Amino acid sequence: MKLDIYSTLENLAIQYERIDHPAVYTSEEARRFVPHQPAQAAKNLFLRDKKGKRHFLLVVDDQKTVNFKDIERRVGISHISMASSARLKHHLGVTPGAVSMLALINDTEGRVELLIDRALWDGERIQAHPLVNTTTVVMAIADMQRFIDHSGHTIQFVDIE
Repeated sequence: MKLDIYSTLENLAIQYERIDHPAVYTSEEARRFVPHQPAQAAKNLFLRDKKGKRHFLLVVDDQKTVNFKDIERRVGISHISMASSARLKHHLGVTPGAVSMLALINDTEGRVELLIDRALWDGERIQAHPLVNTTTVVMAIADMQRFIDHSGHTIQFVDIE
């Protein structure tokens, strides 16, 4: 199913700024190709537990290094690792490099748990890929919250050092 994310944003009356750029696969590439914005830049990691029964979208400040053992301790789950691109496509409908909170719209069964670094949510605006890695949208944090609510997901805040 190919969803028009822009229609969803417009139906929710979410204002956003759209920035088209070359394909990016890492936060470092995004910093190089996306013009600086007065907005939080996020690193999005799609994770799974050891048995592959639970899946997580971890969203942190793109400058932070993520320690999986620390995440395991904070979330109360063991053996978290990166999920495969096949799992990413199955659960969020996107490919590596295009992962963001906006992909939660494709998780209609609510099987992906959303973990967000509390410090990231303290800003006013945030950047996200709109289901592709050749575009970045910038929107208010409050609007992203409204989008997440619309997707049927809830946020579990974590403190990433």
